[in-house]
This record gives sequence, structure tokens and C-alpha cells, in this order.
Amino acid sequence: MTAHRALVRRTALSVTAGAAALVLAACGSDSGSGGHDMGSMESDSSPTATASAKAGDHNDADVDFSKEMIQHHRQAVDMAELAADRASSQEVKDLATKVKGAQDPEIKTMSGWLTSWGEDVPEEMSADMGHDMSSAMPGMMSGTDMDKLEKASGAEFDTMFLTMMVEHHEGAVEMAETEKADGTYGPATKLADDVVTAQTAEIKQMNKMLGKS
Repeated sequence: MTAHRALVRRTALSVTAGAAALVLAACGSDSGSGGHDMGSMESDSSPTATASAKAGDHNDADVDFSKEMIQHHRQAVDMAELAADRASSQEVKDLATKVKGAQDPEIKTMSGWLTSWGEDVPEEMSADMGHDMSSAMPGMMSGTDMDKLEKASGAEFDTMFLTMMVEHHEGAVEMAETEKADGTYGPATKLADDVVTAQTAEIKQMNKMLGKS
């Protein structure tokens, strides 16, 4: 009888231990699964959170500034390339080289921002557009203005180029000041500040070359 009780007891303990092991295994499986799911959720949500943060660090003013300044810079580069060929003064040629050297990289930088924001980079202005965006952005030359510049030569070209570029730079400074006031994207407001500093200095230089100061 005693032996029988001992056998029953051992059997009960074995069953209890087995059941406990199964419960622990199930808990461990659930915990592992839950841990995996949480890890997956964190992994899945991280890119979204990063994208949201990235999308939130700029605003419409930054987008408008980048799109418009790209077109503005492109026209300035076109004018500078004309000056490199047509200007009679070496000082004008040097200034044109400086303008192109500064604004070409800025065009690439702003294009990169727009792409990272999921925005379209403005297309190059076609001949049909005739560079005639003067009504949309301050300082932009009309198609007629650009035609006149292309046909000018010698000292006449130099004077026309400098006069137009002063107006063009003044428009760029105005646009940059707007970005500094309204933009939220740090690199864009920094570039705007650089534009104000550099182009204000060039305006003074060109006015001096024109004998206005």
C-alpha cells in the first residue's frame, strides 16, 4: 500500500512538473513572440518616424524658396556665361566667373533638398519660356531683356550686364530675406543668409564698376 502511494505520488509530481514545464514553455513562447512583435513594430515604425521628422523639418516657404531660387540662379548663370564670352572688361569677366562659381553649386544643393522632400525639381527654362518669369520672381529678366543682352557687345554689353545683374541680385536678396523670415529648414535659411551677404557685396561692387558709388 505504501509502495502504491509512493508510486502515485511520484506520478502526480511528474505530471505536475510536466504541466508546469508546458506552461512555462508557453509563456516563454508568448513572451518571445511578443518581444519579436515589439521589435518588429519598433523596427517598422522607426523609418516612418524618421520620415515624419524629416518631413516636419521644412515648410512651404522652404519649398517655394528652393524652387524659385533654382530658376533665379539658373538665369544668373546664363547671364554670367554670356559675360564670359561677350564682356570687354576683364573685371566683368571675373565677376561673371565668381557668380557662376557660387550659384551652380547652390542650384545642386537646393535640387537635392527638393528631391529629399519628395518635391519636383523645376525643369530647365525652355526657349519657349523665353526666361520670361519676371512677373513671378523679383529681379528676373524678361525674354526681351535677355535678347538685348545676347545681342550687345563690348562696353555696351558690360554696362547692360552689370545693370541687369544688380537688379537680379536685388531680387535674389529680397527672396532670401523672405526665406530667412518664413523658412524653418536650417540649411535653407543658412543658404539664404549666405545669398544676402554675398550678393549684397556684389551689388556694391557692380554699382562701383558702373560709377554709381
